[in-house]
Amino acid sequence: MTVASAATLDLLNRWLATLTAVRGGSDATVDAYRRDVAGFLGFLSGYEGRRGVGTAPLARLKPADMRAWMAHERRRGLGPGSLARALSAVKTFARWLGEVEGVDASAILAARSPKFKKPLPRPVAADMVLSLIDTVEVQAKKPWIAARDVAIVTLLYGCGLRISEALNLSRGIAPLGSTLRIVGKGGKERIIPVLEAARTAVDACLRECPIPGDADTPLFLGIRGKRLTPRAVQKVMEATRMQLGLPATATPHALRHSFATHLLEAGGDLRTIQELLGHASLSTTQTYTAVDSARLLAVYRTAHPKGT
Repeated sequence: MTVASAATLDLLNRWLATLTAVRGGSDATVDAYRRDVAGFLGFLSGYEGRRGVGTAPLARLKPADMRAWMAHERRRGLGPGSLARALSAVKTFARWLGEVEGVDASAILAARSPKFKKPLPRPVAADMVLSLIDTVEVQAKKPWIAARDVAIVTLLYGCGLRISEALNLSRGIAPLGSTLRIVGKGGKERIIPVLEAARTAVDACLRECPIPGDADTPLFLGIRGKRLTPRAVQKVMEATRMQLGLPATATPHALRHSFATHLLEAGGDLRTIQELLGHASLSTTQTYTAVDSARLLAVYRTAHPKGT
């Protein structure tokens, strides 16, 4: 792949810096944006024999150039969902270029995203979640690992946390009170009620852990005393669902999905669930919880002043 010009890469790095400083983008998000946009710029550098890419060539792009890039990505094996994500990153970069450098990137912004149906994790049945927690506890080889894994799973389901949010918690949160303040995507804060079961599980996790630390020490540690990784939690869930005969959709993320779905089934309103999940828009919550049309209509009729 041809490399973009130094000047353009400098613009890319400045943009990525704003994502971190202003929007509070996570390291994973910034890295994904870097790969997507750098790949786009690299393609343009070698497209039709071009040498380097600056702001002027970006402004001269045509819809045919965008289609050529997207076709190149598909031939490279990129699926429609991944391509849609890459195009979104490129458009975000283009908007920033327009604001900062005055670049008219109309062709980039007009590019149409490929259609795809985003797969949603299936919720784990409420009674099966309890079996899952019990199985997580008995399959661990050491008591402190068992207490740690139970606390993680309980927080994922009981508080609807993202796995990254759970693993970013520090010991300073303990002992847990009736609520927990979480800093989610984009630095957005939310307050989540904490169940007694979650408080008990976190207390047991700290009590059993043999690794010393202070308030800034990660709450969940690996066997070598480092912050636990998402992959380690995924492996715990993989082993557990195999023992229980659960499908491959029973992942750590599915527990967050189950939290939202079970609240909705119990009569929770979408706005409250939206706040608990930390979603920026209600439409995201509707999609995430996979609410069927009948349930949505019932919620609408209850909430709308002319629904009855």
